[in-house]
Order: sequence, then C-alpha cells, then structure tokens
Amino acid sequence: MNGVNKGIGKVEIALRWDPSPAGQPATDLDLVAAPYPASDPHGDPSYVVHFDSRSPDGTIILDRDSRDGKGFGFDEIMTLELNRLDARYARVVVGVVIQQHQEPRTFAGVRHPGLRIREGYTVLAEDDFGGVLGSTAATVAEFTRDSTGAWDFHPGVQGFQEDPVAFTRAMGAARRP
Repeated sequence: MNGVNKGIGKVEIALRWDPSPAGQPATDLDLVAAPYPASDPHGDPSYVVHFDSRSPDGTIILDRDSRDGKGFGFDEIMTLELNRLDARYARVVVGVVIQQHQEPRTFAGVRHPGLRIREGYTVLAEDDFGGVLGSTAATVAEFTRDSTGAWDFHPGVQGFQEDPVAFTRAMGAARRP
C-alpha cells in the first residue's frame, strides 16, 4: 500500500429504528455482511456475517443486535476491520434485511429507520431508506480493494424484494448504476 492512498481501515455500520406500536408485531432489522474473493468478486460470498455469527478471523463482527428496535440511539452495530481482512478478499458488501416474521414488511412499514456508516468519527454516509420504501432488504455499502491493497467505499442504498435467505445470495450481484 502506498502512503498517498491509505484507504478505508476500520468501519462502523450502525442501524436504528423505532419499535412497532403497542399491540403490533415487533420489527426486526438485521445487518449482514459478506466478503467476496478476488477470484470471483460478484459470485458467491466466502461467508456471511449476521446475528449470532462473526467472520472466522474476527474482522467482521456484529457488536449489537436488536430484535425489536427498543434501545437508545443505534440498535444494531457492525464493525468491519478491512485493514485486517485477508488479501484473498477483494470486495465486501453490507446489507440490511427485514425479518419477515408474522406479516410481510417493507421499509415503508418500519418506523423511523436510519443508517450511519463511519470510519472513526468521520461519517461516510447516512440514509433513511426513503429511496427503497417498497423493499424488504437493501444493500447499503460496498467496499472494494484496489490494486495497491487500499479499500475504497462505494455508498448507495439499493433495494431488493427478497426474503433474508435469498437476499444473502443476491446481495453480491453487480450493483446497478
């Protein structure tokens, strides 16, 4: 890596939403992340990190998990240590899925959702999912390793109409412009 472009090192992805009104089923959003090998950066992920899991090497960890949005501030937080991720990985995609428990739910049915992506104290992106209200899942960030080994951040929220399992298979497809 050269001294001019250090790239992205350690990133925090934070997700918040308000709880469902009394008497209604809980709203459960989940952060998911998947690294892709340099040999096939748009194919199948090497693994997927989600609730109750972490990357084998500890470079992608879900620090906080919420099943109902009852918390102060950000309810779900994931840390990506891209600077420690093995060189065989060239791409990491991060997404948000809405668990489809008792009734179908899209982002339009989530109360006050919010997303923040930051490196240290620098906010790289924020979003309220307003552009994907009819979606049940969304990719929210893509990180790619350049030829020097530095990681670049590609923001943008892209909606999907997938259940959580199908979404983790589809989220690594090439992003639409």
